[in-house]
Amino acid sequence: MSYEVTIEPTGEVIDVDEGQTILDAALRQGVWLPFACGHGICGTCKVQVLEGDAEVGDASPFALMDMEREEGFRLACCCTPDSDLVIEADVDEDPDFAGHQVMDWTATVMGMETLTPTIRAVRLRLPEAGMRFQAGQYVNLQLPGVDGARAFSIATVPSNPNEIELHIRKVPGGVATTWIHEALEVGQTLELSGPYGQFFVRKSDPKDVIFIAGGSGLSSPESMILDLLGDPQDTRKITLFQGARNTEELYHRERFEQLAQGHERFTYVPALNDPREEDSWDGFVGFVHEAAVAHFDGRFNGHKAYLCGPPLMIDAAISALMQGRLFERDIHMERFFTAADGAEKNTRSALFKRI
Repeated sequence: MSYEVTIEPTGEVIDVDEGQTILDAALRQGVWLPFACGHGICGTCKVQVLEGDAEVGDASPFALMDMEREEGFRLACCCTPDSDLVIEADVDEDPDFAGHQVMDWTATVMGMETLTPTIRAVRLRLPEAGMRFQAGQYVNLQLPGVDGARAFSIATVPSNPNEIELHIRKVPGGVATTWIHEALEVGQTLELSGPYGQFFVRKSDPKDVIFIAGGSGLSSPESMILDLLGDPQDTRKITLFQGARNTEELYHRERFEQLAQGHERFTYVPALNDPREEDSWDGFVGFVHEAAVAHFDGRFNGHKAYLCGPPLMIDAAISALMQGRLFERDIHMERFFTAADGAEKNTRSALFKRI
C-alpha cells in the first residue's frame, strides 16, 4: 500500500510506501526537500501537514516541539503518512545541488586502516557503475544487530564512484561504531543507501574557500578539497584548518602537507589544543577556530566557509567566523552527532534559517 503526497508550493507529487518516511520517498524519486541530519535531530526538514494524517515518528522533542506537533508540523525524515497528504515545505533549492537519486547498495569491505586510536578508515567496493554523489555527501549504513541506519561521510572523490572510504570514530558505548572497530572484517558485505546530504561545495560561487574540520569530521572536507584540486578549471584559493588534541589524533597530516607543496592555491594549517611533550610540536597550539582567526587576522569576509566536526567545534567556529564579518549565506556545515545528542539540546540555532 502507498500514499500520495503533494508537496506545496511546487505541486510535486510523490508516492510513499506504508511505513516509509516522506524524506526517503522524495530522495528516491529525485524530489528535493531540505534536510541535514536525516535522523530527527536538527529540524531542517520540518514541513507542515495541510491535509491528511501523518505519524510524528522519532522526532526529537527539541527539533519538533509539542506546540508545533499540535499545529501539524512534522519532520520529513521521521514522518510516515497514514493517508494521502498535502504538505507545505520550505523549498529553496540550491542551484549547486546535483540531486543524485538515493539508491540501495550491497558493498564489499576492501580494506581497513587505523588512522588514530579512535578512528578507522573503511574502504568499500560498490557494484556495477557505482554511486553518483557530490563531494561532501554521506551514506547510511545498516549494520548487523543494530537498530536503525548510521550516517558516515564519504572521504573519497566522486570521480571514483565504485570505491568509497569512510572515516569512522569509535564512540564510547556506541553499538554501531564498536562493531565496526572490533568485528568488521575485510571481505564482509554491508548494506548501505545514499547519497544523502546538502554539505557540498557551492561551485557557482567564486569566493575563496575555508575548511574547518575536527576529528573524523575531516572526511567530508577531504573529499571536497581533493575534488576541487582535481579540477583544472578551478582557481579559487583553499585553506584547510584541521584540529586535533595531539599528533596521534592528527591523521592524514602528511597527505595535506604534500598537497600544499604541490598546489600553490592550497594552504594547510593543523592545530593541536593539547600537544604532548613527545609531539615536539612547533605548529599552532590552540583550538582549530582560533587557528583560523590567527591565520586570517580575524577577517573572513570574501570567503565561503565549510565546517565539519563535533557540535562544540562547529558552534565555536560559527561565532569566530561571524565576528570576522562572514554571514549566514557563506557558512555551510555538517555537525557530527551521535544518537544521544538529540536528547541533550536542539542543535539548530533559532536565529538563522540554515545555521
